[in-house]
Amino acid sequence: MLNAPNDAMGMEAATLATETAPGPRSQAWGRRLFLLGLLGPTAVVVLAVVAFPFVYNVAISFSNMNIYTLRDWELIGLDQYAAVFAEPAFWSVFLKTIIWTAVNVVFHVGLGVFLAVILHQSFIKGKSAWRVLLILPWAVPQYITALTWRGMFNFEFGAVNLLIESFGGGAISWLSDPVTAFVAAILTNIWLGFPFMMVIALGGLQSIPGELYEAAEVDGASAWTQFWQITAPLLKPVMVPAITLGTIWTFNNINVVWLVSNGGEPNDQTHILVSYVYEAAFSMYRFGWAAALSMVIFAILFLFTQVFLNRTQATESMY
Repeated sequence: MLNAPNDAMGMEAATLATETAPGPRSQAWGRRLFLLGLLGPTAVVVLAVVAFPFVYNVAISFSNMNIYTLRDWELIGLDQYAAVFAEPAFWSVFLKTIIWTAVNVVFHVGLGVFLAVILHQSFIKGKSAWRVLLILPWAVPQYITALTWRGMFNFEFGAVNLLIESFGGGAISWLSDPVTAFVAAILTNIWLGFPFMMVIALGGLQSIPGELYEAAEVDGASAWTQFWQITAPLLKPVMVPAITLGTIWTFNNINVVWLVSNGGEPNDQTHILVSYVYEAAFSMYRFGWAAALSMVIFAILFLFTQVFLNRTQATESMY
């Protein structure tokens, strides 16, 4: 009987604590508000620098915006898209862009995987030093490398012509001819791009079990057979996404082409699509037409990505 008041007080305290404790619903709302607080600033930044410019670009791609209609432009439907495909230079620039992308990606992947396989061998000494040296082209800012290579292609004093002349060849006017200027830009971009593929391939090689190679050696498989039967299939899940990214980056790489060729020179003959867009927008002020061409580029890359990833089955595990 003496404990009855204490029991009553304990029951009242428990009831009060139950009434004041947050329920499952309030806890869920608290978590949602916390997540919104974390995601809110990111969402604002994405809307400001990605979503709004993209939507605005889509809008003006259907407009007649140019330097003369900058303040009173209006929507004109698909006329700008029709004008893109009717442009005489579009198809030649598109072909050059395909050549530019294909040649660069082939050399990026080929050199990158080749160097990665060599550096992965156990008999190579000083691997860390070699890796640092080979990754330097990718670590240096692109514009510095592009301007350096432009100087190296100088007709009179460039290192490339001096090297050719040292072997008894004649100097080449690299930047005065459309073909050689385009080749110079490709060589510069190859130098810039292979280290990325090398690093990706090195990471993939380190995840391949060594027992597979030991078993292949016991079976008498040659190094070439081991590469195609073991290395290449097991690198596929790593390299296919890297190749996809490399293709998109190369397709849209305005820095090298613009800086090495000095804005598409000679006579605007070394443009790729992305530099052609820049020229149309900021030199000729054809804003609506340039926006339409940029959407065409987006559609090309989107379709390529979907088809390439599906055909190569990039997400399928090989282990």
